[in-house]
Amino acid sequence: MALPEDHARGAAVDPLREAADTMRAVRDRCVWTQRIDHRALVPYLVEESAEVIDAVEAGSPDELREELGDLLWQVLFHAEIASRDAAHPFGIDDVARGLTEKMVRRHPHVFGDAVATTPEEVLVHWNAAKAAEKRERTSVLDGVSSHMPSLALAQKLLGKAAQVGVDPVRHHSSAETPGDAGGLGQDVVSHPASEAELGDALLGLVALARAQGWDAERALRERLRMLTTDVRAAEQARRDLEE
Repeated sequence: MALPEDHARGAAVDPLREAADTMRAVRDRCVWTQRIDHRALVPYLVEESAEVIDAVEAGSPDELREELGDLLWQVLFHAEIASRDAAHPFGIDDVARGLTEKMVRRHPHVFGDAVATTPEEVLVHWNAAKAAEKRERTSVLDGVSSHMPSLALAQKLLGKAAQVGVDPVRHHSSAETPGDAGGLGQDVVSHPASEAELGDALLGLVALARAQGWDAERALRERLRMLTTDVRAAEQARRDLEE
């Protein structure tokens, strides 16, 4: 089997560099890989990211290690595609260098003279550095991806809305009862009468999750895993009865 040259010679190679060299060889020699561009690669990035989440929340350390490797392959793949762009080329070294520089800037309490003794103080430094980097942004919503899963996006947008004093749940709710999720009336939360009210109810539940420090997206994923287990158990029970 033909391997990247350094590996084939048995030379001591940094594992990350070896992975990048392997990606380059695959791009050079694999006809399927040669036809893939950034957009065509997106579904694989989404899939591999989801599998990392599964490994974190329900898998073993070995599964997590493997899935992180698959996700790293996507990063290397995109970087290798970009390195061959005639107009604006960049490679994995540029990606790594930019990441390092950004993380150093955003951790002045680690690499500079700033002081942070609490997580809240760390976030102050992080947000200040990020704001300095993104001076061209004119809205707190700039940089928020609309491709996030809906519950995660809702939780993110609620946080952004709070920064500018907007309470979208209370603003759009027609039936407000103090103490209910996000100011929604209990009937709306429990028995929405329309798709619009269902949207209000869902947003109210996400607001409740945010207020409690919960992750709404993870909460639903965990519950869906339980449902998956129940379905598989029911299927197995049916097969057992048929035997």
